[in-house]
Amino acid sequence: MFTREIYVERRRRLCERCGDGLLLLPGHVDSPVNYPDNCYRFRQDSTFLYYFGLDQPGLAAVVDADSGETTLFGDDQDVEAIVWTGPLPTLADRGAAAGVTRVRPLAALAEALAGREVHYLPPYRAETLLRLAELLLRPPAALRAGASPRFVHAVIAQRAFKGPEEIAEIEAAVAISVAMHEAAMSMVRPGMSEAEVAAEVERIALAAGGRVAYPVIATVRGEVLHNHDHKGTLAAADLFLLDAGAETARGYAADLSSTFPVAPRFRGRQRTLYELQLAAQAAAVAALAPGVPFVDVHFAAARVICDGMKDLGLLRGDTDEALAAGAHAIVFPCGVGHMLGLDVHDMEDLGEDLVGWEGRDRSTQFGLKSLRLGRKLQPGFTVTIEPGIYFIPELIELWRANHHNAAYVDFAELEKWRDCGGVRNEEDFLITGDGARRLGPSKPLTVADVEALRA
Repeated sequence: MFTREIYVERRRRLCERCGDGLLLLPGHVDSPVNYPDNCYRFRQDSTFLYYFGLDQPGLAAVVDADSGETTLFGDDQDVEAIVWTGPLPTLADRGAAAGVTRVRPLAALAEALAGREVHYLPPYRAETLLRLAELLLRPPAALRAGASPRFVHAVIAQRAFKGPEEIAEIEAAVAISVAMHEAAMSMVRPGMSEAEVAAEVERIALAAGGRVAYPVIATVRGEVLHNHDHKGTLAAADLFLLDAGAETARGYAADLSSTFPVAPRFRGRQRTLYELQLAAQAAAVAALAPGVPFVDVHFAAARVICDGMKDLGLLRGDTDEALAAGAHAIVFPCGVGHMLGLDVHDMEDLGEDLVGWEGRDRSTQFGLKSLRLGRKLQPGFTVTIEPGIYFIPELIELWRANHHNAAYVDFAELEKWRDCGGVRNEEDFLITGDGARRLGPSKPLTVADVEALRA
């Protein structure tokens, strides 16, 4: 946890933004894997963690936006529970750590809500949905639509701007993540399984006292953007793609990706694509600044990729026209980045359109519609930058069959590259008053640095 004063101040600012009514913040409960006493590792709801810092199951809180009074609800252990877990802090002790003096049993929560206007955030877990339905006497199907827009906007407005204590946590997560990536770069060898690399990466995150912030992607099939299958075997001709980030004990995430050869050095087309991706990443980073719409950052990277594909003979025509038509999405079918914080895709449980686009209409164009962040950047935002180049055979076949963007795509030439897989690198950045800076230490990025570590 941070200091109690940080949580008190966060809740005070929340009350100022919300105005009136009760703000209901349910924490998470344990979630069984296959029977009640065999649970997934507990992870607290991020908004509850932001305002209270308490990382234990079975808690809820109510903030009275009129008076500012906060009540923490939960139950103390009985002797039978202590037998299995050992003694844990009392509810009063946990409340005191978060700056809350008023605590009540969990059974008193329904009574505390009765007769008052209750604001809640969109539920995304089934257990929370059912608990809210019971507390608020509403059918589960109606609960998501009944979430409070005022509450949602207030939370986004706070959590989007990271305080010094949060930036330090993200940088700590980045430092652990860099160690994870360097270990992977050092260990890969022909004949090794993807699972061996994934296991070592996750071990480093756990050994640092945290966990992985999202399921590890460790694959020689880099063209599959979210490939969580680790059954593959590494061959000398392969590129290996690792997308893995650590989460600290306080819940803050890093998000890094790397691509490197299984052989000691990049070969031919591998190096060509890798250096083009690095150039796209550098263009996106150079575009980061306060007041710049993140969609412009996305297109800064897309322009470099489009021009590079033209130089290779895979795309053709006017670059501006090709970008407007979305022709570059044949090899760059996703967004360049997103917000980062207590969630690896920060606050997206509150609504990706609201968090990343401030509720504005988004493009429906293939590729661009997957850009999670488009709003103007502001000092205090923490974001990721991750352009990529992917040769997806099924996508190539579909576009070719439909003559999609045929004016800009040379499908005969593209066919010669269809087995080149995928390349991406990702780093995390803080928007400052006059630009941006990389968060935490830098991982090996240039061809020379990667090959030096591979050697």
